[in-house]
Amino acid sequence: MKRWVLLFLLFGCSVAAAQERVMFWNLENFFDYRNDSTSVSDAEFSSRGPKRWTRKRFNAKCNAVAKTILWAGGEMGGLPDIVGFAEVENGFVLRRLLQGTALRKTDYTIVHYDSPDPRGIDVALLYRRSRLKLLSAKPCHIYGADSSILATRDILTAHFAGPGGDIAVLVNHHPSKYGGAESEARRLMAVERLAFLADSLRNIGLERVVAMGDFNDTPDAPAYSRLPLVNLALPFHRRGEGTIKYDGRWELIDLFFVSDSFSESRMSILRVPFLLKDDGSGQKPLRTYSGPRYLGGVSDHCPVWLDVKKLLYL
Repeated sequence: MKRWVLLFLLFGCSVAAAQERVMFWNLENFFDYRNDSTSVSDAEFSSRGPKRWTRKRFNAKCNAVAKTILWAGGEMGGLPDIVGFAEVENGFVLRRLLQGTALRKTDYTIVHYDSPDPRGIDVALLYRRSRLKLLSAKPCHIYGADSSILATRDILTAHFAGPGGDIAVLVNHHPSKYGGAESEARRLMAVERLAFLADSLRNIGLERVVAMGDFNDTPDAPAYSRLPLVNLALPFHRRGEGTIKYDGRWELIDLFFVSDSFSESRMSILRVPFLLKDDGSGQKPLRTYSGPRYLGGVSDHCPVWLDVKKLLYL
């Protein structure tokens, strides 16, 4: 018999489930339309660049991202309290998303830091002020074997006071698979850094931890055994479900890991109808571009969702 049922029967106590809703989405090259840095990707995604990434196209993507967050809130029982992003260029993109779309009617606030990624893409998050209080946040570099900072995305760590108590969120976008053995070594460094951060949070008494992001590897990767966290994505992978489609097959690389202190947590892969297109073998996410050709989609990744629950005995 579950512990909470036994307590209820023995002592007549009531049980309430505190909950935070968390969403993560890789937004695939969410650049603004200005060429205002030395990044090759920034020049490519600009009004006069080869992609012809105009203000109109940028605004359309902002509106689609906002529409997706609102759709998810309607489908999943309420707006996400935290929304983690990968592949956003800068604070301008995030401010435009909040101030120039239907999200302006919400109470989301931005947490973002520039990273050393050579393409100029970062991780970031939004959180709801009415539900969470931000206690601290920082970007955590990933270090190489010689202790130098890797030129990749930092791990964004944020500590909140929430409905279920303090909670730490770590937003990841690990190095891609391009580069063979060298890229695998870089991803292992990122996992080791994440493991260190999760252990550090636990050592200071913070037991509610969520790590999310684009890990650029499937949930069965051996490196994840190093994490002091529960791998919620593994059952989806075993069933052949995924967030991106490669050569006609789904692959799951957008993952959630949680501390074992959560008595109940549920992960979902969001199949958002207006983000998908037919591909002959079902559906797949509609990208913004296919090579140089503008398609008008948002991302090649589906969003993922997490209901974080912990039973409270009253």
